[in-house]
Amino acid sequence: MAEALDFQDQEENELFEHLRIEADRGQAPLRLDKFLMNRVENTSRNRIQHAIEAETVFVNGKLAKASYKVKPLDVITLVLPDPPRDTEVYPEDIPLDILFEDDDVLLVNKEAGMVVHPGYNNYTGTLVNALTFHLNQLPTMPGNSGRPGLVHRIDKDTSGLLVIAKNEWAMTHLAKQFFDHSIKRKYVALVWGDIVADGTVTGYIGRNLKDRRVMDMYDSEEKGKWSVTHYRVLERLGYVTLIECELETGRTHQIRTHLKSIGHPLFSDELYGGSKILKGTVFNKYKQFVHNCFELLPRQALHAQSLGFVHPRSKQFVAFEVPLPADFQQALDKWRSYSTTMDSMG
Repeated sequence: MAEALDFQDQEENELFEHLRIEADRGQAPLRLDKFLMNRVENTSRNRIQHAIEAETVFVNGKLAKASYKVKPLDVITLVLPDPPRDTEVYPEDIPLDILFEDDDVLLVNKEAGMVVHPGYNNYTGTLVNALTFHLNQLPTMPGNSGRPGLVHRIDKDTSGLLVIAKNEWAMTHLAKQFFDHSIKRKYVALVWGDIVADGTVTGYIGRNLKDRRVMDMYDSEEKGKWSVTHYRVLERLGYVTLIECELETGRTHQIRTHLKSIGHPLFSDELYGGSKILKGTVFNKYKQFVHNCFELLPRQALHAQSLGFVHPRSKQFVAFEVPLPADFQQALDKWRSYSTTMDSMG
C-alpha cells in the first residue's frame, strides 16, 4: 500500500533507475541477463538486453556481457531508462464487487489477483480499467497520472476494501485524511507462529538493496519511510495465529514487512518467506496438510477487512466491512480443524 499523494516509491517520475545488486553467497552460476530478469522489478528481457548493449551494466566495476555467469557476492550495477508509460487508461467491462456508492465515493471489495492500477507491462485488467468503464470521469491529482480516483492501494494478491474518489472534492478530502493518518484501516492476517501478545511494530521501510521487489526494515529515515502497524491476536491455532492489523501509515508491503521482521511472516506469502513450512512437526501427514492449505490459498493470507473515514460531503464518520473471501476462509477452517484435533490429542 502507499500513502495518498505519495506515489514516488516506485520512482516512476525519474528518467533513469540506478541500481546496485549484490549476488547472494549461495548464488549458483547464472547468465547475467537471466539473473537481472529475476532481480529487477517491472522489467523485460529486451529492456535488460538493451541496457547491456548500451554498456550501462557493470559487474564488479567492469563492463559485462549478457552471457557472463553471475557468481556469489558479485556486485552488479546498472542504469535503466525508465520505461515509457502509457498514461491513458482504457475502459474495460470487468465486474466489480461494489459495497457502497454515492455521488462522491465508491467502496470496492477487490478480489485477490487483481492489480489496482496500470503500470509497466500491465496496462489492462486492473481495477482502474474497470472503474473507468463503470464511471465516466475520475479525478486525478499531481503525481497520480494513470491512477484516476485512487487515494490508496493494496497489493495485487491482497483482497479487500478500497475507497475510490469520484470527484476532485472527494479526492482532496480523502487524500488529506490519508496524509493525516486519520483513516481507520484494519486487516485480517494469518501468520506463522504463536504470537503470545498484542503489540506494535515501528521502523523505517525501504527497498531491499539486493531485490527491489522486496521491502526491508531500516534504522534511519535516510534509508526508508516511517511506518507503524498495531496488531491484535484474534485466534491462536497452534502453529499459526489469526491476527488483526491496524495501520497508522500506508507504506508499500507494510504489514508483510513488519510481520516478517518480528518472525511471523504471513502464511503463504512467497515473497516474504511464508510459503515454506516454518512451524510444526516433521511428519509427512502434517507437511501434506500445510501444502493442501497452500493450494487452497496460493497467495499471502491478508485481507483488508474494514475501512472507516469522514465522508467528504456529510462530514460524518462512516465505516465499512467485508467478510473473508472463500480462499482465506477455507484455509482458516482447515487450520481450525487441525488445531482442534491436536488439542483433543494433547
